[in-house]
Amino acid sequence: MNHTLPTDSEAAELARRLEMHPSYRVLRHLVPRQEFAPAAPGRSLLKGVVLDTETTGLSPDTDKVIELGMLVFEFDAELGSVHSVLSVFDELEDPGRPIPPETVAVHHITDDMVLGKRIDDAMVNQLLKDVSVVIAHNAGFDRPFVEHRWPVFESKQWACSIKDIDWKAEGMGSAKLEYLLQTQGIFYQAHRAETDCWALLELLSMVLPQSQQPVLLQLLESLNQPQVRLYAVGSPFDSKDMLKARGYRWDAEKRSWHRNLFGDKALEDEIDWLKRKVYTVKKTNVVQIETMGGTIRHSSRQGEMLTREI
Repeated sequence: MNHTLPTDSEAAELARRLEMHPSYRVLRHLVPRQEFAPAAPGRSLLKGVVLDTETTGLSPDTDKVIELGMLVFEFDAELGSVHSVLSVFDELEDPGRPIPPETVAVHHITDDMVLGKRIDDAMVNQLLKDVSVVIAHNAGFDRPFVEHRWPVFESKQWACSIKDIDWKAEGMGSAKLEYLLQTQGIFYQAHRAETDCWALLELLSMVLPQSQQPVLLQLLESLNQPQVRLYAVGSPFDSKDMLKARGYRWDAEKRSWHRNLFGDKALEDEIDWLKRKVYTVKKTNVVQIETMGGTIRHSSRQGEMLTREI
């Protein structure tokens, strides 16, 4: 029996033949590409960044960034099309203390790999110059970490490819980046910053199955929609399961359930639901509404707060 591996061209032909059979699906390894769709003549292009971090843990207050990956790319804001990669950045940083074994098990970055290294602050600031939007897959994790380390990120518009797209409505069973790419026939080795950035950029170039919009376009449109965080202040204890089932999350510091909403109509509909389902005892109640633009969204900083009687 011949155990020699097929050549690349032979493997490609085998894969092509196999995927023609209805009982099989073929996954192809992610190949980073510098060029995507060519830009139409005369179109105005903007610069964006896809970003990923690896850290020593989960808390931006006590843990440190040990790897920062960024791809600066050109895009058409009107069409939501990805065009070309302008810069690739990936650097490690010594956190000044041992990396916990449980995090090493995830990203495989060891103390020896980061020893004496520091991420180039000047280069980070230079790459962020003239960037219109920063995109991360779970920006609520990455943004507080990078803002704590590099304040330049605070003034940028941010979008999250997990939270700002309704993947369930698009027919997806998970919002994990690995899963989303696998539905497109692509696999990759996750949990290193630069590799995750290439995977995210590939995702941004794809078309959503139900809405038939480019992923990037839907993210850009989410920046134009007013987003608020509605706090169900003083909600009865026995309403907690109902609130949780509706997508509310508990804020231990404010001691209140809250939910993020896009658009004025969604806000008014939700307040009406609270009146009918939660605030059923007292005639007068109050909610708090936090306005979150793109420069606040997904950060740990607080937006403008408004108290409203309902």
